[in-house]
Amino acid sequence: MDLSLVKPDELVKLLAERLRKERLVQQMTQSELAARSGIGVATLSNLEAGRNTAFEGVVRVAMALGRRDELEALFMPKLDSLDDIRRYESGAKRQRIKKTSNDA
Repeated sequence: MDLSLVKPDELVKLLAERLRKERLVQQMTQSELAARSGIGVATLSNLEAGRNTAFEGVVRVAMALGRRDELEALFMPKLDSLDDIRRYESGAKRQRIKKTSNDA
């Protein structure tokens, strides 16, 4: 599925539905998955309904469903060239710049 034209709220609904289906495929109730994830049933219900919840809840549920590899790949840098690698490594060393009185 090409997600380039999908709006954020549509993507949330799509992922929420996939989450619900994955739970059902694995034959788990909301209570069981919530317990395995270490989150409340209400939080899981909100996730499956596409309502705002903490990102940690998403991570916990994905891990409980055996989707750790997909989480690991989620924000991996795209390093297609040596320049990309150099930029990535130098970006990791950046620190916050302190404001001076002239910046205000």
